Amino acid sequence: MDSKANDLNRTRDTLPPAEPIKSITQSNIDANDLTAFGHEQELSRKFNAISMFALAFTVLGTWSTFAQGLSSGLTNGGPVSILWGLMLVGVCNICVALSMGELVSSMPTALGQAYWIFVLWQGKAGRACSYVCAWVNTFGWGCLAASQIAFMTDFLLAMKTLFDPEWDGASKGWVQFLIYVGITFTFTLLNAVACRKDKILPIFNDFVGVTFTALFVVFILVLLIVTGVKPHLSFQDASAVFGKWINETGWPDGVVWFTGLVQAAYGLTAFDSVIHMVEEIPNPRRTAPKIIWLSVASGWASGWLFMLVCLFCIQDWAALAESEDIPFIPIVTGTLGRNAGAVLIAIFIFNGLCQGASIVTTASRLTWGFARDGGLPFSNYLMRVNPYWKAPVRAIWTQGVIIGLVGVLYLFSDTTLQAILSVSTIALTISYAMPIVVLLAVGRHRLAPGPFKLGRLGVTINIVSIVYCVVTTVMFFFPGSPNPSAADMNYAIAVFGVMMIISTAFWFVRGSTRYLVSDAVMVGVRKLEQQLRENEVEVVLQTQHESKPTAEERKYDPDQ
Repeated sequence: MDSKANDLNRTRDTLPPAEPIKSITQSNIDANDLTAFGHEQELSRKFNAISMFALAFTVLGTWSTFAQGLSSGLTNGGPVSILWGLMLVGVCNICVALSMGELVSSMPTALGQAYWIFVLWQGKAGRACSYVCAWVNTFGWGCLAASQIAFMTDFLLAMKTLFDPEWDGASKGWVQFLIYVGITFTFTLLNAVACRKDKILPIFNDFVGVTFTALFVVFILVLLIVTGVKPHLSFQDASAVFGKWINETGWPDGVVWFTGLVQAAYGLTAFDSVIHMVEEIPNPRRTAPKIIWLSVASGWASGWLFMLVCLFCIQDWAALAESEDIPFIPIVTGTLGRNAGAVLIAIFIFNGLCQGASIVTTASRLTWGFARDGGLPFSNYLMRVNPYWKAPVRAIWTQGVIIGLVGVLYLFSDTTLQAILSVSTIALTISYAMPIVVLLAVGRHRLAPGPFKLGRLGVTINIVSIVYCVVTTVMFFFPGSPNPSAADMNYAIAVFGVMMIISTAFWFVRGSTRYLVSDAVMVGVRKLEQQLRENEVEVVLQTQHESKPTAEERKYDPDQ
């Protein structure tokens, strides 16, 4: 017995030491997921669920967006369109958010909608559709960033004229252009250097989210309290707030009901920010879908409550609708007085600038993701992540230059500028509809399920999403009145058409041979196909097992 023990000890001494078992962490799982899609983990997963929700909520910026575009709602249906239209748009956007959440849970990658189309619709036609979707989405986010910068330019100039009504600089193109370029440069610089330390961007977005929420509460309380205590101010009747219809467009009321949805749709668009930042959050398959629908629900609730308070506190409907100023500023200054109102407006502008920086962050990630998959001119240059700054610096600065060039139109054609700025919602809405349409066309069984699944409600939710996107997109192209002059035309359709021509041309020049054709991407697609086949086999076997009669059932079945 002792000799056997000694032999066993000698054998152990000659064996090499056992390697420690490596623990599988969430970061390993996330990196492996990304590898399966044909990409490497190049950006750090620095955001947690709270900081990403803060980014999504502030980028959506529903209540502040409604404040900026209040004039559109007042003339296109008034309170009825603003409040009840928002209820309808909110329900539909929740459906779109749930549809997008299911897709990102299956395939969490920065290219988002375009990549999903590519995987679901195999073949050259599907890849071409994916390419167009990527262009539409990238164009939409670029226009959204430009529109936020333009809004902040208008607000800064409005603050100047608030204290100096005789100053005519606010209407001069070169003044607007300089302010626009200055804001663009600041946003771009911030995004280029902020990733040097992993904590900077998350802390920045946490700060913006907290101040954005606090400012929402302050505005509501101040407007209600001051309107209630000042003797010369009074609340509007509830019948007017909930039932007043205003149509100053010349369109029939039925058309105006739909055109009035534009403001609500604009305030609830851009929830795909999470999708394009998905490679910077841990456990994105579970986290991203929750953040998407929660941000839409939070924006919907806060926007509706904010507009309700504003409508109760408006003192003169007609004067506000006819005002050439930003309507939100007269509401605040008329209630609080010029000086106190200016303080709140200044804080509002500061927060709007911070929102703009977060929009530029999201847009840059989409630009980088599109270049990484070979879709943009000079993709090999734009796709590089700077190892020192830990960010796609080249894509960020290139995007900043392009957004800045849009501001040149201040000097030449304000009509064209406004058309470019307004097309952001159209482009983003179309980019939401495209993968959902493809999903239903190829069959929902073609989607490899992630942790977030819609189940039996999936088809209904997808159909509601598509109908909503189609109807609102058509309405976005309508001009403000039935017989507009050349200056009042809605040139958004022309701008969108030019973008489609450019994207189609680039498909034949570059995209058809270089977009999503790398070996790593194709290997990833084959792995997803294999996973899908295994899931289908498992479902078939489970169905057969469930339909097979048990021994007890056979005992009492005379046919057995």
